[in-house]
Amino acid sequence: MRLTHFGHACVLVEVGTRQIMIDPGEWSSGFEGVRDLGGILITHKHHDHLDVGALRQLVRDNPDASVIVDAQSAELLPDLGVTVTVARPGLTFDVGGVTVEAVGGQHAVVHAEIPLLRNIGYVLAGGAFYHPGDSFFVPPESVDVLGLPTGGPWLKVSEAVDFLRIVAPRVAVPIHELSQRRPEVHYRMFSELAKSSTRVHIPESGIRTEL
Repeated sequence: MRLTHFGHACVLVEVGTRQIMIDPGEWSSGFEGVRDLGGILITHKHHDHLDVGALRQLVRDNPDASVIVDAQSAELLPDLGVTVTVARPGLTFDVGGVTVEAVGGQHAVVHAEIPLLRNIGYVLAGGAFYHPGDSFFVPPESVDVLGLPTGGPWLKVSEAVDFLRIVAPRVAVPIHELSQRRPEVHYRMFSELAKSSTRVHIPESGIRTEL
């Protein structure tokens, strides 16, 4: 499996010859020129995960890509130009031969006075990669490579460490970072506190990596 991180929550996952992009949002960049996508997945409607204008261009550039989104994101995409498939927890999709399982269903709590959003995590190829969106939902299957949320108004680093330990992937790739000045503070904690079986790989934005 190969992975390219385009900053914040956006990743491009390559399973065999199939490419699947997850969460091309407004705080990510460099994904705009990607072609030959088999699928585009959106975890939830927050702008850092869904840039509607960028998604429209991706669809134009990748007309054969399946577009799979949560129900609230689907409401923002009535005229995308392609059929949008709504993901709900428990559903499984075939994206060019790659199995995509929808899990979770709810965004993590930011504050009791802020309404919760729908949030779909995606498990690819039976656990080869897991993107939880903005949640710490633990899927039932084992996970080989985990996209590990690193920073945000809905999480504490101790919660991210606990999530990392519970999922116990072979490789954890920090994503959803907020601090561009000293993100290594979080990265060091992940490396020091992860289980010994987990390797933490710090991605370089836009660089394709074999995992």
